[in-house]
Formats: sequence, structure tokens, C-alpha cells
Amino acid sequence: MAARFVTVDRDTPMLLPPSLQDWVPEDHLVHFIIDAVEPLDLRHARVNERGSGSEQYPPATMLALLVYSYATGTFASRRIEQSTFDNVAVRYLCADTHPDHDTICEFRRQNRALLADAFAQILELAARSKQLQVGNITVAIDGTKILANASRHSAVSYERAGEQLHQVELEIEQLLAKAEAADSTPLQDGLTINDELARRQSRKAALAKARAEMEARAYAKAQAERTQKHPEQEGPPPPPPPAPTDQYNFTDPESRIMPAGGKGRFEQAYNAQAAVEIESRLIVGQHVTQDTNDKHQLVPTVAAIAPVVATVKEVLIDSGFVTEAAITQLEHDQTGRPTGLTVLAAVKREHHGRTVAQLEARPDPSPPPDDAPFLQRLAHRTATRSGRARYKQRQQTVEPVFGIIKAALGFRRFLLRGLAKVSLEWALVCSAYNLKRLHNLKTVIQPA
Repeated sequence: MAARFVTVDRDTPMLLPPSLQDWVPEDHLVHFIIDAVEPLDLRHARVNERGSGSEQYPPATMLALLVYSYATGTFASRRIEQSTFDNVAVRYLCADTHPDHDTICEFRRQNRALLADAFAQILELAARSKQLQVGNITVAIDGTKILANASRHSAVSYERAGEQLHQVELEIEQLLAKAEAADSTPLQDGLTINDELARRQSRKAALAKARAEMEARAYAKAQAERTQKHPEQEGPPPPPPPAPTDQYNFTDPESRIMPAGGKGRFEQAYNAQAAVEIESRLIVGQHVTQDTNDKHQLVPTVAAIAPVVATVKEVLIDSGFVTEAAITQLEHDQTGRPTGLTVLAAVKREHHGRTVAQLEARPDPSPPPDDAPFLQRLAHRTATRSGRARYKQRQQTVEPVFGIIKAALGFRRFLLRGLAKVSLEWALVCSAYNLKRLHNLKTVIQPA
């Protein structure tokens, strides 16, 4: 008996036009994102109110397109534009229209307020749908390095910038002397003295700007440290010289050289912070900093938590966030009264695995006296059985979230440049993650 095959006919036109909805399953992520974005208040969207020029794409469509693209690992505006042609779900989202990459990039770049507000509104949606607890929540906080849209090889140190500046000045003097002496020695084909002078003068200005920026950073850092340690002192401190190894990146000057996991491994990056609610594993607070470590990020990250969660009962952090000043500020108001918030932290780095002694049952240690050193009192919180159980939830929540963002979504590098712009892109990433998480939780969207 002859084999039977399905008839594949690409030439006969369809009798009736197809419905795009029939090409996307009912439980597809794209339906959920469209339904979640449509009711959002998008008054912050930048639109041409005059109505002149070409027709505009609705802000809800553009926001849904960006969120869906980031949730499925497509970040570049040209690739998003291409997906409106060759991705059935995106084609359905855009109703068979095709925003070009300039429109997509401009919408993303100009709508910082919209993206920040959308992040908060998505959390309100989660709270209405009973997926996010409101009041007395526990959050785990951590930071992760996200690569900047710049190579560390386009950076220069303060010392090296000084050496290059001196060399460029010498070359400018030589070229000027050659021009004044009407030196007839020919240059290589296609080169002129005027062009070479302009090139070096431009390089000189860039190097001078880099050194001035590094000097300004060093002064601001010294002033902040002086204010923190000696607030009673008045008057500006003398400007300290930058460290010879301080870096400036010509492609993205606001990014920083940061340690990247291994010994001696550094990358041009930003430090992205997230506060994750431990039950839902939703990101409830986020911001981006230029600091290379998390030492001063506890208070700013707690402050970035969306108001919809109301009150935070417990904050879980690793040893990199621990400072007495920050924890005291969170746990006590200005009058010294307890705020009701408790911080659980690892006082020192713990080795992976446990010794035999740690496996053995042992009674909880006695609490230290009230006048014991701060770190001793803090360490006791995670030395008890209940404290260890609660603190263990930190690595089970916030670290997997970063793993999903980097490995599953594929977001490892910012596309935009500058702290303000990468902050809006991080808000977009966190919104995309939250909506994908809500979709996986089978959330039923409740009207406002």
C-alpha cells in the first residue's frame, strides 16, 4: 500500500481571509500581555498631541510590543521590527501592522516615566489578582552586574589618560612646527596636516574631558564620605586626586568597570538591583546604580519598592549589603522607635555545603546582651533555627530571578547608554519578567 502524506499546497489562495486569532493558542503569553497592558493608565506616554505628521501607533500597542519582545528574548529594535513580519504572535499583537525600528527605539527611549509607572501598575494588577500579598511582606534583595553597551577596551585610566594627553600635545606641537616651517616632507597618501591636527585636537579634548570627569568623581566621593563620617565639619574639602586606576569609558561614560564574578575578571557594566517578594517571586522594587558593590544599596532598594505592597515586614540580604548605618535606618525611625521592619543578613560569606558539625542537632544560642556589638546581634538572628529557615529563602528567590532574566530571557547587556536610559530599560525588563511570571501562575486579570 502506498504511503499517504498530508497535502501541502502553498499556491491555492484561501477562500476566506484567515483570522490571526486562530493562529495563536488561547493560553499564549501574547494574549495575556495584551489583556494586561490594555487597561493600564498610559497618560505618561509621549505622543504628538497636535496630530500632525504621520499617524502614530497607540501607546498600548507599542508598550505591549516592547514587553512581549523583552519577555521572549528579543531586545534590539531592528529585530523587534523584523518579528512583526515573521513571528505570528507579534504579528497578531500588532494587528498585521509593522512599526519600524526607529519608532520602536524612540518610544523606548522617550518613555521613562511611562515604563516606571507601568511597572507599578503591573504590581497593582498582581495584587488585585491575589498573586501578590499586600502588607507585611518579606522581600529578598540582591544586585547583579548587567553589561553596558560599551566595551571595557574603550575605557582609559586616569594615569594612562595623562600619558596620552602629554603624547598628543607633543604631536600637535610637531605638526604645528611642520606647518609653520612649510616642511616639504610629504605625508602618506590621503593625509594632510590640517586633518591630522584636527584629529589630535579632538583626541586632546576627549582626554581632557575624561580626566576632568574622573577628578569630579573623586571630589564627589571624598565629599560624601566626609559628610557621612564628619557631618559637623563645614566648608568644601580639598579636591583629592583620582586613583591612577580610576576609569573613564568613551562610549558610555556613565558605566563603570565592575568585578564580573571571577578573580581578576572585570567588565564594563551597571549594577542592577531588585527586591523580590518571596512568595510570588515577583520583582516589587528595582533600580540601577553605578556603584561597583552593594554596600550602599540597601536603603535605596527598599525605598524603590512599589507603594502597592504597603508595608515590608522582613528584608533578606547577603553580607555585601551589611552596614550598621543602613540597617539601623531601616529598623528605626528618626525618633529611634522601631519601624516594625527586620533585616536578616549573613554577617560573613558562607562556604557552600555544610560540615558534619553543622548537620548535628543543636539548641539555639542564647541571645546576646543589648549592649553587644552590632554584628554579634545581627549574626544571632540567623543563628537560630527559625532565623536560618527564613534567611534560606533569600537564595531561593532573588538569585533564581536573576538567572531567569539572564539565561531564560537572555538579557545580559543593556542596549541603551547612560544611567537614566539603562534605568528605564531595567524597569522594562522587570515588567516583562513580572508579566511572564504572572502568566505562568495562571493569573486571571481582575478589572481595576
